[in-house]
Amino acid sequence: MPTLNVFDKYLDQDGPAALVIREQLMPVEGPDGVLFPATFAAGDGFQGGYNIDPDPLGSNVCLIDSVGSQANRIEPLFMRDKYLHLVPQIIIQAGQKEVHLLEAGHRAGDAIVRCSELQQKLQDAFRAVLKGNAEPLAKIAPTSLVFGVWDSRDTQAKLPRLIASTIRAFNVRALYRGAVYIPPLDYVDEGLIDPELDSGEGKNNPLSVKGFKHNPASHSHGGIIATGGIRRDASLGLAALRLLVVDKADDRTRALQRYILGLCLVAFTANTSSYLRQGCMLVRNPEKAHDDEFVEVYSTGERKKINLIHEETLEFATVAAKAFGVGESYKISFDKDRALKNILGEGEEKSKSKRGKKVGASEEK
Repeated sequence: MPTLNVFDKYLDQDGPAALVIREQLMPVEGPDGVLFPATFAAGDGFQGGYNIDPDPLGSNVCLIDSVGSQANRIEPLFMRDKYLHLVPQIIIQAGQKEVHLLEAGHRAGDAIVRCSELQQKLQDAFRAVLKGNAEPLAKIAPTSLVFGVWDSRDTQAKLPRLIASTIRAFNVRALYRGAVYIPPLDYVDEGLIDPELDSGEGKNNPLSVKGFKHNPASHSHGGIIATGGIRRDASLGLAALRLLVVDKADDRTRALQRYILGLCLVAFTANTSSYLRQGCMLVRNPEKAHDDEFVEVYSTGERKKINLIHEETLEFATVAAKAFGVGESYKISFDKDRALKNILGEGEEKSKSKRGKKVGASEEK
């Protein structure tokens, strides 16, 4: 069983600035296999579809899985039986549905938890963050300290992501595909449907929309081939973690930092699912394993190779969680009255000065 101080070098001011992982990946079909990146809606001059950034020199980079998407895949790890003891398990009953806090879009800053009996505790916890005390939030939603949080609808408290992970493909060839739906019979010719309903083309034809008529789909997204390879880049910001404090209490600050470090190391070394979406299953590329990296990066730029075993990080996280004292688990109900007051703006943080104050920076998930 590891001791509490086994990873204290990561919490010392002269310790590494970050841990960095670089993994060379490939589709399950092989390095030249076709994979389907994430697609994004049109807006701000972007026509929609795959996010492929061109390079003036002729190469390009395609986003396969974003920082937010990777966080959404990793964070629910703490709902599994093996890790339940590390964090509070908070479930909100909303109508017929149960929503776990770790699956709510904005986590501790989400409307669903804001409209529950935890509303005041969370508001107080975010106010404490603004004053430099992260302990109350760690007692309710510690993974919000790991993956970042922004209470954008109320106190404006903001904490940075300590873990950031992104998957990109390089020098990609975009492919396209076409398809056509052919119905089992001609409903109009057979006298089964009024011919007057057969008007318009494609999506403008009500018969095509409902599956009663041929419906072609041409030149739609057909995936990509990553001729320059696929890489996951992940970092654990130790310099940012060291900014988490409990007022001026050094002993509680060290307990908090060890607890959050334990959660970070568990999440950082976990094997997440290879399945990202239909047509996108990625595994390690053994032919490029020599390019993989797992290093400590210091402020001087020095990089030292390390090898952290997941089971060892879990053992440390368990000891650190016990020493810190994991917060209480809840099963609570969505409160319609609180929701109405929230929509009407009642009970929100109104101070302009507090709205402008933040701790670190983070994207909203």
